[in-house]
Amino acid sequence: MATMTAASTPTWATEKPTASLVLADGTVIEGRGLGATGSAVAEVCFNTALTGYQEILTDPSYAGQIVTFTFPHIGNIGTNDEDIEDLNPVARAGAVGAVFKADVTNPSSYRAASGLDQWLKKRGIVALSGIDTRALTALIREKGMPNAVIAHAPDGIFDIDDLKRRAAAWSGLIGLDLAKDVTSGQSSVWRETPWVWDEGFGEQTDPSMHVVAIDYGVKRNILRLLAGLGAKVTVVPANTGAEDILAMRPDGIFLSNGPGDPEATGDYAVPVIQDLLKTDIPVFGICLGHQMLALALGGRTAKMHQGHHGANHPVKDHTTGKVEIVSMNHGFAVDAGSLPTGVEETHVSLFDGSNCGITLTGRPVFSVQHHPEASPGPQDSHYLFRRFVNLIREKRGEPALAERA
Repeated sequence: MATMTAASTPTWATEKPTASLVLADGTVIEGRGLGATGSAVAEVCFNTALTGYQEILTDPSYAGQIVTFTFPHIGNIGTNDEDIEDLNPVARAGAVGAVFKADVTNPSSYRAASGLDQWLKKRGIVALSGIDTRALTALIREKGMPNAVIAHAPDGIFDIDDLKRRAAAWSGLIGLDLAKDVTSGQSSVWRETPWVWDEGFGEQTDPSMHVVAIDYGVKRNILRLLAGLGAKVTVVPANTGAEDILAMRPDGIFLSNGPGDPEATGDYAVPVIQDLLKTDIPVFGICLGHQMLALALGGRTAKMHQGHHGANHPVKDHTTGKVEIVSMNHGFAVDAGSLPTGVEETHVSLFDGSNCGITLTGRPVFSVQHHPEASPGPQDSHYLFRRFVNLIREKRGEPALAERA
């Protein structure tokens, strides 16, 4: 910005950066800081969703990650107390950092309770704006998701050499069990049902079945959709044993989404899943739950180059032959070639052909990689919750619901 001196000689003042994103390879990206001050080390990914930034940042599956939003204008509808996805907001399970292109503007929505900057501070999320997010996205697509440190200091003073050392020293997500950090501390019963326009969330009063949800980092809208279909949902911590789960006499078992390396979480979760599979109780898994079900059945998982993060991913359901647009958030994937005989691939990504769903032949057991609950994203795959409920109803001799209402 130019200023004029008394002698009418123009001088130029440049804005001092107050935030830095320092990648493990030494790349330094400077911008304007917002949200919490301080720093966080994590993996940088990009998300292509146009809406739902609050749901994205509070999704526990983003623990250990910094989210770069490819949509340039983030924050203009503000934040509220309804559009969050982690079960315990005080625990701040979710993304530790966020990167935006444009500066955050004042909120403009009748549902807004606060601006994004204030909300980020409250959540402890370090953020920066004013950078070329297209260039950062291109870098991730070319080189993969980098480890990095995101830092925000209002005075603009950073020890860049130290930030570089921290970014380079972090071991990354491979081998990291993050489910233990975001799971529930104790069992609880979920009764909230899906949001209805101009009414808000409802409350279940007369459940007709019982589903036990193993919480590896579960999202609220998953639980709402199950409750909305008549399920009493008991949420249990990630390390709950099979005997304890079966003692609850569930009609169905749900394996939730969550962050980190599925093989690391699988050290304690896979044996439990294998014991549960010895019963004839219907099982449904999403995201991390899908990956660990595959591990329990003898498959393998692998780290992805850039992962899938967005609300516009095309997936084909081989069981119906239809294509749906879905929400995705994962940096690990099931190796379809590793699936043993008796495990069928049901869904596949039309972006890269990676596995997005499996079923156990002849058994009421299936899972998907994507997020059929959306929040944010399209509702094309809501039918999967009805598919799960129908497995329970079939076992009880009850008529099936239409998969698509």
